[in-house]
Amino acid sequence: MTKIGLPDGIRACLFDLDGVLTKTAVVHAAAWKATFDEFLRRREGPGFRPFDAVADYDEYVDGRPRADGVRTFLASRGIELPEGGDDDPPDRETVRGLGNRKNELLLEKIRTEGVEAYPGSVRYVEAVRAAGLGTAVVSSSANCRDVLVSVGMEKCFDVRIDGIVAAERKLPGKPHPDTYLEAAHDLGVEPSAAAVFEDALAGMDAGRGGHFGYVVGVDRVGQADALRAHGADVVVRDLADLLEDHA
Repeated sequence: MTKIGLPDGIRACLFDLDGVLTKTAVVHAAAWKATFDEFLRRREGPGFRPFDAVADYDEYVDGRPRADGVRTFLASRGIELPEGGDDDPPDRETVRGLGNRKNELLLEKIRTEGVEAYPGSVRYVEAVRAAGLGTAVVSSSANCRDVLVSVGMEKCFDVRIDGIVAAERKLPGKPHPDTYLEAAHDLGVEPSAAAVFEDALAGMDAGRGGHFGYVVGVDRVGQADALRAHGADVVVRDLADLLEDHA
């Protein structure tokens, strides 16, 4: 199995979506920044400290379910908001309202700018499937299926555990390992026989916390050391780097 760069005994690959398979992490970060800066400007005035689309994104929201990201970032600024409801309008100052504003901006950006898959990731997933391994996509995004369809990758995965499935099954999101564990279960493999592929620190924590057989950190933004500190067995810049024949 050295051709796909994984240890012997790995029978399934569990892939995060944003930043691992598709070039959507930067779009998410931009939508979060616009949402939080708009909120902080209203709350604190023109002298507010803006949301950092790299440091704050990586530390507080990347990989987490939307509402958890809102709560975690606001807590870092000493702010607590009412929870609100899932149908809160995007201008309501609640956890769910801010989350809905972020999703509104995200969908607008996806519509206007489009979505791309990383070519190296497409090659790698194809190689994994050719080697006979099971595949799953594990994402906190409720838009996961639509994104996969838009880049022609929906049929590349045997299992999809996304924000919608997690809510239906009442699974806590990353950094908890439950969504990855559910994907392994649905594929019929033990966690020790599955590899996790993540670019988010919260996803690294989920991979390590679930005692998976191998955890691959994908470094798109220069955070290799942090990925290793959070449990990556190996860090690559692109999934194609794991292929023996990559150019």
